[in-house]
Amino acid sequence: MKNYAQVYVKNSFEAAELYCKAFGAEITLEMKNEADTAYEHCELSVNGEEFLALSEAANPCDIELVHKMKWETMTFNVFEMGSEESVCNAFNTLSDGGVIIHPIQEVPWIAI
Repeated sequence: MKNYAQVYVKNSFEAAELYCKAFGAEITLEMKNEADTAYEHCELSVNGEEFLALSEAANPCDIELVHKMKWETMTFNVFEMGSEESVCNAFNTLSDGGVIIHPIQEVPWIAI
């Protein structure tokens, strides 16, 4: 069985572009809303493997409150990215403008 995350975001076009840049992904399926202003569903793949799906958040959230409270809104558990450089690129790209709750780190429950 394979599993990948579905995330709900504001500015889904920009989010998809950011995730593609961070992870070297490509958009492999895109379904836009009727107004052509957001994704109803978008799938990203890395090296032909499904990686992440995203959709425009139906209910806008108060990003300033989320950041102030440091609520965890997303966690990426990424495996087999090929190199430490690839991992650092993804972390740095996603960190820009975000709130880091925990720094990038190895965790004891993952066998390397």
